[in-house]
Amino acid sequence: MSAERFITGDWGTTNLRLFLCDAEGVRLESVVGPGAVEVRGEFNRVFDSLTSQWTQQWGPLPAILCGMVGSSIGWRQTGYLACPIEPRHIATSLVELREGRVRIVPGLSCRNRLDAPDLMRGEETQVLGALKIKPELREGRHLICLPGTHTKWVVVDDGAVTEILTAPTGELFAMIRDHSVLVSKRAHTCELDTVAFERGVSEVSRSPRVQLLHRIFECRSRWLGGDLAEQATASYLSGILIASDVRGALELLADLRSDPVQLIGAPALIDLYSRALAAANRTVSCIDGENAVLAGLTHIYVLSRRTGSHAN
Repeated sequence: MSAERFITGDWGTTNLRLFLCDAEGVRLESVVGPGAVEVRGEFNRVFDSLTSQWTQQWGPLPAILCGMVGSSIGWRQTGYLACPIEPRHIATSLVELREGRVRIVPGLSCRNRLDAPDLMRGEETQVLGALKIKPELREGRHLICLPGTHTKWVVVDDGAVTEILTAPTGELFAMIRDHSVLVSKRAHTCELDTVAFERGVSEVSRSPRVQLLHRIFECRSRWLGGDLAEQATASYLSGILIASDVRGALELLADLRSDPVQLIGAPALIDLYSRALAAANRTVSCIDGENAVLAGLTHIYVLSRRTGSHAN
């Protein structure tokens, strides 16, 4: 097993990206592949196929994977670790495959501010990556937002993940856009209309106590009433949903008023959430999601090598 090279990867529901890293965690090469749903149980074959060029050159390589690869539809179900939890405890709870050469990061769980179970799988490595990239986040309490299909709001206290709050913002957007009459079909292929998006954000800001259900129909009524361009209905919907997500999370987590809110994700989503947070009078600090995943998986790999402990 080579100690000079290792593989990291986030194996999600619909996408996979693997990285070949050197001993310091610097990415050397990367490859993309199908998500857990498309793989249909053929994880061994797909992983070997995608990494064969690396193993032919370097021999058997250790790998650290996160995401849906550890779910019920994944390579091996890993379960969830209860919060609060520190990075070192995550690193000692990896689930091993192939005699320890492949290790999968478990998800995290908690009871959220609504006294309901909450979960995340894959995003925990981005949070750990943020702690590595920005050491100042390891002291005090901080609020982290990871926008996506299921947006995660995460509380970190002195380097430990203590709370999770999930909003299915991206999934709800896709369902309404693709399967309702509220958004014009002509808006599906249009680029983001920032004016319409910010209008949706400002409407929520103007009347933050109005329930989301009473806002959503505006996408259709403003369009049919000539108050909103047909092609802008999806952007307006996005503004309403993201602003409602932001306002709701900030209200539930009102005791975390220290700025900035840490945003981790793809640049386009970070931009949208930055706009909504600015409208709520919060500043932000941004970290690229891919960089956070890589930093987090590398940190887990280094910690796990130090401790030498694992879960089977």
